[in-house]
Amino acid sequence: MVHRRELKGTELVFGNQGDLYGNAMTWFDHGTGSIWSQPRGEAILGPLTGERLELLPSTLTTWQAWTTANPQTLALDVEGWPTGFHLEDMAVVVDMGGAATAYSFEELQRSGVVNDEVAGVPVAIVIDPQDTNRWAVFSRQLDDVVVELSFVQAGLIDIATGTSFDPFSGVGVAGPLRDQSLDRLPAFTAFPDDYARFFPAGTMWPG
Repeated sequence: MVHRRELKGTELVFGNQGDLYGNAMTWFDHGTGSIWSQPRGEAILGPLTGERLELLPSTLTTWQAWTTANPQTLALDVEGWPTGFHLEDMAVVVDMGGAATAYSFEELQRSGVVNDEVAGVPVAIVIDPQDTNRWAVFSRQLDDVVVELSFVQAGLIDIATGTSFDPFSGVGVAGPLRDQSLDRLPAFTAFPDDYARFFPAGTMWPG
């Protein structure tokens, strides 16, 4: 997950605090010494207790899937280290601040795309059927239209208009909504048990 470091006009500088909170890492900010929970991006101790950082769109995927979509990407170490993480054991979490919903990869891989609402926001959670390591979460609100997405012959299609969208970028590639873009929403991956620990009021799809 990726958070914006700016809080109320102040740019924060973080370090690894070294302790675990709910079996997850914690940070400290150099300015106030406040302790932050990494999964929630929330200060849990110190002067900034209760403040939350803005969650930014990001993705956890394979190097091959990423460079296929972003061939100009540079990396310090393309070999990396084994993480022990397997996407099929995890869930995509959509956290809208006031509400959160988790979608298991196992279910998403069967569905391909899920049209849902989180905190009143129409969302689509999409896994590319050509490469199930590629996933994205989009707002289905496009100006005054709410699209309903489905995979048809390996293409991501708005059922009402027949517009075809790129499943990774959300850009319309053919049809009436061509060249219009679905807004990508912040989301992250988590193990279901960790999600339940940090978002006790959150829901799992399907409910």
